[in-house]
Amino acid sequence: MSAHRRLTAPAVIAALVTALIGCTSANDPAAAIPTSSGSLGSAGPGGGPAAPGPGGPLTGTPVDVTTGLDAPWSVVLAGAIPLVSERDTGRILEITADGSARTVGTVPSVVTGGEGGTLGMAVDDGRRLYVYSTGPEGNRIQRFSLLGQQGSLALGPPETILDGLPSATIHNGGRIAFGPDGMLYAGVGDAGERSRAQDLGSLGGKILRMTPDGAVPADNPFPGSLVYSYGHRNVQGFGWAEDGTMFASEFGQNTWDELNVIEPGGNYGWPVVEGIAGDARFLDPVQQWRPAEASPSGIAVADGTVFIANLRGATLRAVPVDDPTTSRDYFTHEYGRLRDVAVSPDHSLWFLTGNTDSRGTVRPGDDRIVSIGLADAS
Repeated sequence: MSAHRRLTAPAVIAALVTALIGCTSANDPAAAIPTSSGSLGSAGPGGGPAAPGPGGPLTGTPVDVTTGLDAPWSVVLAGAIPLVSERDTGRILEITADGSARTVGTVPSVVTGGEGGTLGMAVDDGRRLYVYSTGPEGNRIQRFSLLGQQGSLALGPPETILDGLPSATIHNGGRIAFGPDGMLYAGVGDAGERSRAQDLGSLGGKILRMTPDGAVPADNPFPGSLVYSYGHRNVQGFGWAEDGTMFASEFGQNTWDELNVIEPGGNYGWPVVEGIAGDARFLDPVQQWRPAEASPSGIAVADGTVFIANLRGATLRAVPVDDPTTSRDYFTHEYGRLRDVAVSPDHSLWFLTGNTDSRGTVRPGDDRIVSIGLADAS
């Protein structure tokens, strides 16, 4: 297991303290959709030629917040306190004001292997942490009280609010987040069984919407069901723009990865179609990429931009909310695989690398959280 390293950038220390913190033919007509416009980050180890520094929605110089993480999957904020989940260890870590990482607790009875383990997290207004993880009976969402204060947090006992979700070594989904409506959303993969995605009787291949206690909201699109949208292969991230528009990233199979605008009750086509199909039965993505340049994971929306962490593409992608058919890439191949992205308490952008998950090339100090300024930050 990697040893955790201390923060190296004094500016980030100050910020933490003072801010208080899938498959159709390759001839599909979708092939004409715009894709990314190139990297803007300096090349790192193993990268290509150096490119200009940040511009557009990003500004300043990237700095490490913390290093030495072990297969991290999600970064969230409990008020001003950053928390990180580690997929294979089951640990929940608190990033302290000096940049070191300490264990808050370990999610019990986690089954690891492949893409399963301790995955997404979300925090509600009542200082409770929600964790999506793979258990003995499938994927589940558990809730933990956060006990103590910054620098000495601990997890209370688990309370399972939803279990029995499809699980496998692949396509576990795992991202959870609270929407602006106060409801908890969860991306559930098809767990390798494609037919689940079109089956409204299954929770696999869906985005779910539930109350903080795991109940079905009365205004869900399918009465009595947690299903919010369906026809998904493996949703990996979602976030909301200021006007309430919900964006979701999704792993395709061999042809297209997707960025979708999610509508309640929407059918996004998997496994009948992958990417933009122009089929009236399904909702098309607003943008798509070849898997080798994408594998889009976590999302954060800030200052009119959808920021997407990409694994195989090893890039931080920025998509304008008002024109989501375009995008701009940052730091391509400089930090390797990127797993998640979040907005910090001081309104900078944090991205989480994912090189120690058995699929990446480990660089010195991996894995890490990196901070970069937001150009429109006030």
